[in-house]
Amino acid sequence: MSYDGRKMAAVQWRSRGRNYDAELQRCRPEATLVEFGDYHPLKPIMVTDTKTRRGARKGSTSSSSSSSSSVPPDPLSSMLDGTDPLSIFAAASASEPSAISHSASAGDLGRKRREKEEEAVGPDFEPWSAKRGEILARFTTTEKLSINLFMGSDRGKAQSPGSSAVSEKVRTRLEELDDLEDGSQRELLNLSQQDYANRIEELNQSLKEAWASDQKVKALKIVIQCSKLLSDTSVIQFYPSKFVLITDILDTFGRLVYDRIWTMCSDPRPLSDSFTVEDVNDTAKETCLNWFFKIASIRELLPRLYVEAAILKCNRFLNRSGIQETLPRLTAMIRGIGDPLVAAYARAYLCRVGMEVAPHLKDSLNCNFFDLLLTFQQISGESVQNQLVVQRVEMPEYLTLYSPAINWILQCIAYRAPEPLLTEMMERCKKLGNNALLLNSVMRAFRPEFVAARATDFIGMIKDCDEAGFPKHLLFGSLGRSLACADPPESERLTILNEAWKVITKVRSPQDYINCAEIWVEFTCRHFTKREVNTVLADIIKHMTPDRAFEDAYPQLQSVIRKILTYFHDFSVLFSMERFLPFLDMFQKDSVRVEVCKSIMEVFIKHQVELTRDPVILNAMMHICKTMHDSVNSLTLEDERRSLSLLIIGFIRMVSFGRDFEQQLSFCVEARATFCNLEPVLVQLIHTVNQLAMETSRVMRGTHSRKTAAFVRACAAYSYITIPSLSSIFSRLSLYLLSGQVALANQCLSQADAFLKAAVGILPEVPRSISVEGKLRSSESFLLDFISNFLATLLVVPDHPEHGVLYLVRGLLNMVQDYTWEDNSDAKVRVYIGALPLLAAMGQETYLYSIPKVDSNETLYGGDPKFLSELNKLCETLIGQVLDHLKTLGRDEQSTRRQGALAFSLFGVLFAHGDLRNNKLSQLAVNLWNLSHKHGYCETRVSVRTLEYIKHQAQHPDMSHLSDTIQRLTLQSRT
Repeated sequence: MSYDGRKMAAVQWRSRGRNYDAELQRCRPEATLVEFGDYHPLKPIMVTDTKTRRGARKGSTSSSSSSSSSVPPDPLSSMLDGTDPLSIFAAASASEPSAISHSASAGDLGRKRREKEEEAVGPDFEPWSAKRGEILARFTTTEKLSINLFMGSDRGKAQSPGSSAVSEKVRTRLEELDDLEDGSQRELLNLSQQDYANRIEELNQSLKEAWASDQKVKALKIVIQCSKLLSDTSVIQFYPSKFVLITDILDTFGRLVYDRIWTMCSDPRPLSDSFTVEDVNDTAKETCLNWFFKIASIRELLPRLYVEAAILKCNRFLNRSGIQETLPRLTAMIRGIGDPLVAAYARAYLCRVGMEVAPHLKDSLNCNFFDLLLTFQQISGESVQNQLVVQRVEMPEYLTLYSPAINWILQCIAYRAPEPLLTEMMERCKKLGNNALLLNSVMRAFRPEFVAARATDFIGMIKDCDEAGFPKHLLFGSLGRSLACADPPESERLTILNEAWKVITKVRSPQDYINCAEIWVEFTCRHFTKREVNTVLADIIKHMTPDRAFEDAYPQLQSVIRKILTYFHDFSVLFSMERFLPFLDMFQKDSVRVEVCKSIMEVFIKHQVELTRDPVILNAMMHICKTMHDSVNSLTLEDERRSLSLLIIGFIRMVSFGRDFEQQLSFCVEARATFCNLEPVLVQLIHTVNQLAMETSRVMRGTHSRKTAAFVRACAAYSYITIPSLSSIFSRLSLYLLSGQVALANQCLSQADAFLKAAVGILPEVPRSISVEGKLRSSESFLLDFISNFLATLLVVPDHPEHGVLYLVRGLLNMVQDYTWEDNSDAKVRVYIGALPLLAAMGQETYLYSIPKVDSNETLYGGDPKFLSELNKLCETLIGQVLDHLKTLGRDEQSTRRQGALAFSLFGVLFAHGDLRNNKLSQLAVNLWNLSHKHGYCETRVSVRTLEYIKHQAQHPDMSHLSDTIQRLTLQSRT
C-alpha cells in the first residue's frame, strides 16, 4: 500500500487546535507559601538507643521528634513507629552475649591465637611466605635428585599402657627412634625437581595423616628423616629450594605439637593467649616434656637442631624463661655444623622461629649474625673449593646460594633495630675481607633510609670489593633498590649516579646490564631531568641493540617504560627526548609492543588534563595509536578491540586546535584513514566532526558566512562519507539521524535531506535479531526507539520543493509497511499510532519546537487547506490500518490482551490530538475505550487516572465538549 491518501478510512480525522503556551501554563503547579519554621523532613527520624525506649514503644505511634503537630507528617517516619530500624538491629546485636562460647572448637581458637601472635611483629615486616615463591622459582636445577622416603612401621603406633617402668619407656622410645636406621626407609633416585617436590609434599601429607591417626612417633620419624635431607648438598644449586620445601614440613610439625598441648590446657575452659606457666596443667607439661625428651634422643646434630627449633614455642608451657634460655643453646649448636652453607640456612631457620615466638630477643639473632661472619672464612677453605670443583659450580654462583639465608637473617636483625646497631654491623662488614656477598645482603635488608643516607659510604665499600667473587653490578643493583625507596642527600645524587653508571655501562652481558640499568632508571627519573633520562635511554639502546639482545629483555625494558611514565606526566617533555621513540622501536614483538603502547596511552589519558595541539605530542601519539590499530586482525578478540578503541578515543578527545576548525577537520580526516579498522573510533570521529560543526555555529551565533557555511557542509560531507563504512546497522541509523539534525541546525537543508533519506533507505537492512552482550535479542525495541526519534525530527524538516508533500513521512511509512516484522508482532501498528501525533502537530499554526533560521512546513505552507487535507487523509489511512489490525486480533481469543493494549494506545492519541467535537471521532474514541476494557486486561489504576485527567481537561472552556464524552466512558471490573 502506498500512502498517497487515496484509500480513505471510515472515520473522518481532524486535528484539534493546540495552544502550546497556554497548555504549558496550565501544567505548571500553583505556587503556595509554606511556613517551614525549624521543620526538616529528616528531623522526625532520630536514631536513638532503643534500650531506654523498648518498654515505651508498645502502642506508641508518635515520632521521636518534639516538632510541632502542624508540621506535615513525614511518610517515612510514620512507617517506623517512632524508631529507626537500624537502632533496633543495633540493640538486638548488643543484647547478645559478647563472650566466646566454651563450646568453641579448639581449631578456631588456635587459628585466632596464631593470627594475634603474627600481629606482634607488625605489617611492615616482610614475612617468610612472601619470599618462598621467589626462592623456589630462582634456585632450580636439571640435575637428578634423591630422597629417602619413609615407609612406616607398626612399632610407631601408640604404646599400650601395660608398661609402667621408666626404663622400659626410655628403651621403647629409643627403639622407635632407631627404627629409621633399621630399614624403615626407601631411597628414591633420579628424581626431577618436580618429582622431588611432589615426594616432599607426600611426606607432608603423611605427617598430617599420622598425626590425625594418633601415630605421634611415626610423625616424629617423618620430620627427622626430612631434617636429615638438609645435610645433603650433592646438588648444591637446589639447596635453597630444598630448604624451603623441608622447612614447610617442620613448620607443620611445630604447629601440630603446639596446638595439641595448648588444647590439652584448654579443657574445660579455653586458655588465654597471654597464659603463664601456672595456667598449664600437669598433663600438658608432662606431654610437652615428653616431646623434648624424644627430640633430645635424636643422635644426629642437624635433625635434633631443626626439630627442637620447630617446637621452640612449646617452651612456654614449661617455664617463663625457656625460650630465652634455649635460643642461645641452639645458636651455639649450629657452630658444630661443618658445611658453611648448611650452617647459614640453619641460622636462617632459627631466626625465622625466633622472630615468630620471641621477636624481642634480638641478642640471639645478633649472635647468629656474628657467627655467620666467622664462617665466611670457610668459604675459601679447601673442602668447599673441592666441592665446587666436583659439582662444576663457579664461586659467584655459589655465593648467590647464601643470599636468601643471609638476607633473612639481616632482615630479622635490622627490623626496628636502633641506628647504632646498624652502624656497628656496617663497620664489621667493612673489616671483613671479600665482603661483597654480605654487603649485598646488608643493602637489601637494612632500611632504605639508612642505606640512602650513607650511599656514598656504600659506594666506597663496593669499589673495594673483589669483582671475581661477587659482581659489582649486583651490588649496585641492591643499592639502586634502596635509593628507589629513599632519597640520598641532594648534594650527592649526581655523584652517586655517575659512580653507579660507570660500573653499569661496563657490564658486558646484556642480560646483567639491563637487570641493573632497569633498577637505576627509577633513581634517574626521580631526581633528574629529561637530559639525564635521555642519556640513560641512549646507553640502554647502545647495549641492547647489538645481536638483537633486546629480544630477551622485554620484561626489563617494559619496566623501564613504566618507571619513566611514573615520573614524567608532561608528554611534551617526554616526547622531546630524542631517544624515547627509538627506545620504543626495540619492542619488536607485536604483543609486547602493543602492551607498551597501551600503557603509554593509559597514562596519557589519566594525566593529560588540558586539550593539546602540540605537534610533537600529536605526531608521537598518532604513531603509538597506529601501532595499536595495526595489531588488530581477524583473530583479535572483541574485548581487545574494545580496549584499544577506548584508548584511541581517549586520545582523540584530547586533541583540540582551538578556533582553527579547518585544522581540526584535517586531523579527523587523517585519523579516519589511520584507524579505519576500529569501528568505535570511526563513530567517535563522526561525533567529533558533528560537534565541530555545532561549535562553528555557536561561534557564528547561528549566522554563517560564506566560508563557515562551506566548512559546515564539509563536515556534513565527512560524516556522509564515513557512516556507510560502519558495520553496525543501528550505529549507521543513529548517526544518519544525528548528522541530519546537525545539518539542519546549520541550515544545510540539502545535506540534512540526504542524511534522512539515507536513514530511511537502510531501514529494510535491519535484521530481526541482533547480538547484545553475546546474546541474540529481538531488534524490534531498538527499531521502534529509532523510528520514534526519527518522527520527532521530521516535524521541523521542511518538504523538498521537487518532491511531494510529506515525502519523508510517506517514505518512512512505506518502509515500515514493507519491512518483515516478527510473527504475531504489533510493532508496525505501534509505528502507525506513533505517527499520528506527528501528523497532528504538523497541522498546527505554530509548531511545538523549531530550528532557528530554518523554515519548517508551518511557514512553507502557512496553513494551506490542501496541506491540511493531505495530513487528514494520511491520518485517516493510518487509523484505518490500526482498526483493521484490531479486528484481526479480535478473531483470536489469545490476542485479546494485545488488542486491548493497542486500543487503549489509540484512544490516548485520539484524546490528546484529535478534535473530539467531531461526532464520528468521538464515537470512535468511546468504542476504543470500551474495547480496551472489554476483557478486563486494562489496569484499573491507569484507567481511573485517565478518567480523572479527562475530567480535569473538560473544565477548561475550550475543552468543554469532553463532558459528553466522559459520560460514555465507563469502567468495567475484571471478570
